[in-house]
Amino acid sequence: MNNYHSLVLDQKESTKHGEHSFPVQKYITTLSADCPVVTTHWHEEAELTMLIEGDCTYQIDLKEYHIQAGDLVFIPPLILHSIYNKLNNEILSETFVFHLNFLGANTTDICSTQYLTPIMNLEFSIPFIISPEHKAYCSLKDIYYQISNLYAEKSYGYELAIKGLLLQAIFLLLQTREKTNSPNVSNKSDNLRSVLDYIELNYAKNLTISELADICNFSDYHFMRFFKKHMNMTCIEYINNLRLEKSIELFKQGNTSIVDVSLSVGFNNLSYFHRAFKKKYHMTPLSYIKLTHP
Repeated sequence: MNNYHSLVLDQKESTKHGEHSFPVQKYITTLSADCPVVTTHWHEEAELTMLIEGDCTYQIDLKEYHIQAGDLVFIPPLILHSIYNKLNNEILSETFVFHLNFLGANTTDICSTQYLTPIMNLEFSIPFIISPEHKAYCSLKDIYYQISNLYAEKSYGYELAIKGLLLQAIFLLLQTREKTNSPNVSNKSDNLRSVLDYIELNYAKNLTISELADICNFSDYHFMRFFKKHMNMTCIEYINNLRLEKSIELFKQGNTSIVDVSLSVGFNNLSYFHRAFKKKYHMTPLSYIKLTHP
């Protein structure tokens, strides 16, 4: 099994990370001028990332953080997050995505009830960014490298060691836990998650701004400003981008009718689909089909 994956994520992620009995997966993410963004998304798992090369901007729970090479990033479960390569430099990061149930969050002992479950329920927050100035940085960096080496070598019992190291990492992060976000920020996150969920379920339909604004009880104007501010793109750009990603999935599954795929993902204008596809992927749909189905 290939243990190194590209971390390209959709809004509410449904990807299975790792195996059922060992829900830990390593990902390699690269961003460049041609592919500068990992769009806003969230998932049930937590993730621990080290930025290997470059500088980038993380948006976590609607707040922006500048990240430099060497920094560690911890994302709790269910938190909205995205990555932006605003400087157009080469970005390389390594991420471990893991479910807190693997660490015992679904049990009834004190570790679960007092520490892990509150993290999953967002009852308190722990630092998202661990830079060299953070007092736990050196210890967490050492733990991260141990996890990475164990995952690569897979010596007998490595799963036990990784589980123990992840628990140590959580322990260190908890020592500098912070207050939870204000209700105002939480409400904004909930609104954005609700909109992204709705788009994910209805992207193939003729979605309107008014329809999406109603989900948040916003005016059309307020909604468009809200979406652009927190997604770094307009709502229409986001929907079209999602539709194009869905079209790629259909082509990969063997659907070779460009007209059918275009209609299936919500593009009713075939010429517009061609132009949008070429702009995003630097090739026409037909060229992509020939490339992937020789």
